[in-house]
Amino acid sequence: MRHIMVLNAKGGCGKSTIATNIAAYFVSEGASVALADYDPQRSSLDWLERRPESRPRIAGLAAFEDGLRHLPRSADIVVSDAPARSHGPELTDLVNHAETIVVPVLPSTIDMQATTSFLKELKDVGRVERKQVKIGALANRVRDNTLIFDDLDEYLTRARVPYIAALREAQNYVRAYTRGLGIFELPEYLAWPDWAEWEPLTAWLRSKRSQP
Repeated sequence: MRHIMVLNAKGGCGKSTIATNIAAYFVSEGASVALADYDPQRSSLDWLERRPESRPRIAGLAAFEDGLRHLPRSADIVVSDAPARSHGPELTDLVNHAETIVVPVLPSTIDMQATTSFLKELKDVGRVERKQVKIGALANRVRDNTLIFDDLDEYLTRARVPYIAALREAQNYVRAYTRGLGIFELPEYLAWPDWAEWEPLTAWLRSKRSQP
């Protein structure tokens, strides 16, 4: 069973959007997927409640209440949506339930500064220090040809974690979320640019480079 967590202590960086789309990607590839929502705001669980019955089923877990107690044994992939402001023992506990961590970062000075502190704390967690967890960062909600994206691109290139992908700010994510879908489940004529941007991330998640 593979455990993938979307994690950043900075709020509002798009963790739920990334987590739901990772879950939708793997279920569209034929995997049995569980989506664990550790955030009491329930954004990922709300997305699941909107999901059409005609689409492949994703099991939902209210992990902020029960952890992974009700995790289906049949799950191939567990995607966890972590809460904001996770530090200290709470962060350590979350990392104990992950093998791969995806860290989304927004193009803003505040987010980059917060992520610097967060990555430092994350790397000090025992399982990360022992290389039992792999970390990858991605630029999220970016706009091409802007100075702040250039700054974020340079920041993540120099960060001491793999820089996996850059995802644009697009209405397709809103369209998909409100219908309980992932962007991979939208029509190709609408979503092909987003599919192309996700390819480096999905390729990394499929590879041994993202697994301890």
